[in-house]
Amino acid sequence: MTLRTARRSSLVEQVIDQLRDEIATGVWVVGAKIPPEPVLSESLGVGRNTVREAVRALTHAGLLECRQGDGTYVRATSELSGAVRRRLETAELIEILEVRRGLEVEAARLAAARRTDADIAAINEALAHRNAQWEARDHAAFVEADLAFHMAVVEATHNKVLTDLYRDFSAVLRASIGAAGNLLQHADIPHAPIADAIEAGDAAAAAQATHSCLDEILRSTEQPAPA
Repeated sequence: MTLRTARRSSLVEQVIDQLRDEIATGVWVVGAKIPPEPVLSESLGVGRNTVREAVRALTHAGLLECRQGDGTYVRATSELSGAVRRRLETAELIEILEVRRGLEVEAARLAAARRTDADIAAINEALAHRNAQWEARDHAAFVEADLAFHMAVVEATHNKVLTDLYRDFSAVLRASIGAAGNLLQHADIPHAPIADAIEAGDAAAAAQATHSCLDEILRSTEQPAPA
């Protein structure tokens, strides 16, 4: 653990800053359970009441989520992404998908311009896993694999703000898709053109392929599945 022993002045604010830093730097990722109060208290060299106040403040800001009887989990990477996530949770699926299209089209364009060999390998691996889950006909696993593919594309932009926002955004998108029904009732929408265009460094083609993909997802969401 990278936490530092807190100084005596403004202890709550210092603890808030240190916990926020653990989240922002990815030591505690979104969805992860943070150490329990006694562990944090000992690591930081402060009382449990100070830790409790700091956790409460970050929970109010939307970065943490306290689950009764279970523990405290990372909910968002920043106050901004936490606010975005809270707003998305009350949005309609069609609205979320329209925003998703805007984010992913720009991400694909940037990824094609900035991707590294490691990024290409990660994207292709995620694509293969996505296709395998489609063939396995496992809806929940396919949703996870599909979002993982797009997350790999976003990470290839090397834009930390976009990556953080999309990570929080995809968590809400995952829940919305799960509640909307079974995507496997529709025909698969090939994602290979996106990966190919990014690997080729063709930003325009990557953006167009992603735009076409999301347009098709929007159409399939608006239309009933074939009998």
